[in-house]
Amino acid sequence: MSSPPIRQLALQSAAVIFVLSLAWPYFGLHGEAMPWRETSLAIGGTALLLAILSRQPWWWRLIHAGFMPLAWFTQSLAIDPGWFLLTAILLLLVYRGALTGQVPLYLSNKQTVQALAELLAERGDSHFLDLGAGVGSTTVPLADTLPDSHFTGYENAPLTWLLGRLFSVGRPNICWRWDDLWQADLGDYDVVYAFLSPAPMPRLWAKVQAEMQPGSLFISNSFPVPGVTPARVIEVDCTPSRPLYCYSL
Repeated sequence: MSSPPIRQLALQSAAVIFVLSLAWPYFGLHGEAMPWRETSLAIGGTALLLAILSRQPWWWRLIHAGFMPLAWFTQSLAIDPGWFLLTAILLLLVYRGALTGQVPLYLSNKQTVQALAELLAERGDSHFLDLGAGVGSTTVPLADTLPDSHFTGYENAPLTWLLGRLFSVGRPNICWRWDDLWQADLGDYDVVYAFLSPAPMPRLWAKVQAEMQPGSLFISNSFPVPGVTPARVIEVDCTPSRPLYCYSL
C-alpha cells in the first residue's frame, strides 16, 4: 500500500491531468491563451471533489482545494526563487520529522508538564526518555522539577535539536541526542514519553513491547495506541484537550 503522502500526490496529480486534458485542447483549438487563474481554480475544485469522494480528512480537502490556486497566486507575485529555497531549507531544519516520519513539531504545554511531573513523582527517581523532544519543552522543565531523575531527549530536526541543546545547558540530568527516535534503545528507560502523531503509533507500540522492561511505563500524549486499552488516561486541564495515555508494561 502506498504511503498517505503518495496517495495525496496522486490525487492532486489526477486533478491536474483531468483539467488540463480538457482545457488545453479547448483553448488550443480556439487559438486562445490558457487562462491560468481560472484553470487553477478549476484544478482546485476538482481536487476538492476527488478528496471528498475518496473520504480524505478535512485538512487534506482544504490543502487540495487551495494548493493550485495558491501556486498560481504565488507565481503571479514574481518572487525571487532564492526565497523559496531559503524557506524550504528552514522548514527542513524545523520540520524534518514531518517529512521523514509524518511527525510534526508539537510542543507540550505547561499543564502537560505538570501532569507528567506528578506522575513521575509517584514513581520515584526515573530514567525518562522523550521521543521527538523538539526544543525541550517537556524535558527541560521536568529536569528542573525532578533533579534526582535522569532525562534523555531524541530529536532529529537540526534547528529544534540545537535550540533544545542550548536550553538544556547547565542541567547535568539531561542527555540531549540528535538522532532518529527509532534508533533509541527503549530498554534503557523506565518511562518513555511520545507526542508524535497517529501515523507511527502501531510501529512504535511494537518497538515498546519488544524493548521496554516489565514494570516500565509508556506515555503517549494525545494519540492512543490503536486497539490497545491504556492502563490509565490522565485528562490534562488544557484547551485543546491533550490526554495522556499511559500503558504499563
